Amino acid sequence: MRTVAVVLAAGSGQRFGGGLPKQLRMLAGRTLIEHSVAAFQDAPGIDAILVVTNRDLTARITALLAAGCHTKVTGVIEGGVTRTDSTRCAIGALGEDECDVLFHDAARPLIDQQTIAACVRALATDRAIGVTVPSSDTIVEAADGVITEMPRRDVLLRCQTPQGFRLSVIAAAYRLAAADPGFAGAVQTDDCGVVLRYLPQIPIRAVTGSERNIKITYPGDLDLAEFLLTR
Repeated sequence: MRTVAVVLAAGSGQRFGGGLPKQLRMLAGRTLIEHSVAAFQDAPGIDAILVVTNRDLTARITALLAAGCHTKVTGVIEGGVTRTDSTRCAIGALGEDECDVLFHDAARPLIDQQTIAACVRALATDRAIGVTVPSSDTIVEAADGVITEMPRRDVLLRCQTPQGFRLSVIAAAYRLAAADPGFAGAVQTDDCGVVLRYLPQIPIRAVTGSERNIKITYPGDLDLAEFLLTR
């Protein structure tokens, strides 16, 4: 089945700071968006790439990726205010033809070929998957600064991207979300959360990721990414 990578690059990068959008920050001679797109360009299991960004960056990123000969890129489209809004825009752009879709944050420029291949393989048998890594730290729940719960560490995983789905599954989950008046006020940070909430009967398979697949959130994260690239 055809597999499409959707690179989500519509975030404002407010926590990163500075005037330049985070997805256009430089890392080892290339922008973050170029690193992410190039990873899927080089992946044999990926047939097409759709990039979602904000209105002000659409033309700039289109030209940037065209200059880099990213031949699998089929479009650069405008996203929404939130991450889930951008996913909804991508689903609409993909149309009705069934395919597998990998949603990846452009802020994770170190995604590797092994992880992408594992996601593609997993979607051959599962209809929803999420990349995860084990938690090396003890995680606690707290209220008003007081620890109230300490879940077992062996059942806790940290989520990364890509997150992958059969297109019909993620589209159905978002249709149900759109019909729910409470969705906008709920805490939904990613697409696995939407499927978990609205299609609980669909198992979401955990695919082992990599500690190198870090998310660039603060300026210091760029230094760490640079170090990992040069090792």
